[in-house]
Amino acid sequence: MPRPKTHDDALRVRLLDRAGELLSSEGPGALSLRRLAADVNTSTTAVYSLFGGKPALLDSLYEEAFRRFGDRLAALPQTDDPVEDIIGIGLTYRASALADPQFYLVMFSKVIPNFEPSEETEAAAADTFVPLVENVGRAIECGLFIDAPHEQIALALWGMVHGLVSLELNGNLPPGVEIGPAYERAIRACADGWRRR
Repeated sequence: MPRPKTHDDALRVRLLDRAGELLSSEGPGALSLRRLAADVNTSTTAVYSLFGGKPALLDSLYEEAFRRFGDRLAALPQTDDPVEDIIGIGLTYRASALADPQFYLVMFSKVIPNFEPSEETEAAAADTFVPLVENVGRAIECGLFIDAPHEQIALALWGMVHGLVSLELNGNLPPGVEIGPAYERAIRACADGWRRR
């Protein structure tokens, strides 16, 4: 009878989640393979078996973060109204960040100095911007948005939601102010700024 596989995908995911937590809450100095293994109640051998070392662990962490985000974006249905689809992307951006806050800093900051993800992982990250660009293009083509470079409008929208979500996750909102009630209105206001009059 074969030995049971102990270094499975569930362990891999737990290690990546914990690595993201350590990086986002304590910084890169907190992420050692020994501590990571201890925190997840496994061995450093398991970490090496699954990832091959710290550089591959970091690349896998980055890839997992963008995969989860990309999966959430891919699950959005496309409607006949590209502006509403853009609003849906903005709402999904925040929902994804709140569901996996341990990955947000990994995805959108240089939390690991001098770390360069693999080309494949960078391509997967870039792919998460594509649905927004495509829907902006649809909005321009059907006359809802002004005729401007798709990427320019998409970047403005992306930057607005990124800013609000970053303030929320980093605890930098003014005292007593909640972003949740105003978040969708903010996205709609930004989108309305690009409408053809």
